[in-house]
Amino acid sequence: MNRSNELHVIFGTGPVGLSLAEELLARGKRVRLVNRSGKGRIPAGAELVAGDASRLAIAQELCRGASVIYNATHAPYEQWPEVLPRLQENMIESAATTGAKLVVIDTLYVYGETHGQPMTEETPYAATSRKGRLRAELAWGYLQAHRTGKIRVALGRAADFFGPRVLHSALGQYVFPAALSSQPILTLGNIDLPHSYSYMPDIAKGLAVLGEYEEALGHDWLLPVAPAISTRKVSRLIEQALGHPLSLFSVTSIDQARELGIFDETFASEYRELFYQYTEPHIVDARAMEHTFGLHSTPLDEALYTTVRWYQEQTRS
Repeated sequence: MNRSNELHVIFGTGPVGLSLAEELLARGKRVRLVNRSGKGRIPAGAELVAGDASRLAIAQELCRGASVIYNATHAPYEQWPEVLPRLQENMIESAATTGAKLVVIDTLYVYGETHGQPMTEETPYAATSRKGRLRAELAWGYLQAHRTGKIRVALGRAADFFGPRVLHSALGQYVFPAALSSQPILTLGNIDLPHSYSYMPDIAKGLAVLGEYEEALGHDWLLPVAPAISTRKVSRLIEQALGHPLSLFSVTSIDQARELGIFDETFASEYRELFYQYTEPHIVDARAMEHTFGLHSTPLDEALYTTVRWYQEQTRS
């Protein structure tokens, strides 16, 4: 088989899907992106098609001939109980039909409150939220499908996203646009606690590696992440990238965010159970992936510099 001509199918055209497409194209793969509308800006060289992944026959047809399938879909929190199990079933069945590997982007919610203990692949699933318990059930389902020989699957978990294309994140739209205009940047929770942030290009590289190596299959992995520092120190690195000082506005509770209109009622209600991530140290230890595949995270100062430059380009375009 000519591995450089493999078809890789990505469901979802958010920051993860688009960044992953860019990474796979750089590796010489054929890339098909799928979203509901079939519209959107995508990396040059990729194919974009319309398709509803919640409909099994459509998902299977779009995966025909694929070597690797990636589930980078997303849904609003309030829709998770209805949407995510259906997407999981269709991803599993599509992989089973085609014989393709399946790679899934996952969250840290499965671990629940860790009370400052670093999260590793050995950390037990002990979710303290409804969303975390749902994600834990889904993760078990994916890995059980692998254990029974139905499919070959790997899961990759990331911390809070940041980087090019990332807007809806604790280190996204409330930080960089304000920083560029010398306005106070909004931070969440206790900003003096260590907090891991995942750089989007590192996430993309990690997912691409999970789809490439057989030894990745049948496991869940923590994707490459820089050593955790406090959000306050992150803001200082952003200052260095910009060349001017920043002021911070810290939101310490969901109620405060709701009262200020930062979060709407629906999002505030759904996110309340997850706010513990910003009131205790939130530390990811991704050394297992580093040791197994030789994949290292981008230095945080370099990643933040690139992110600042990307946001600057968006303001000029």
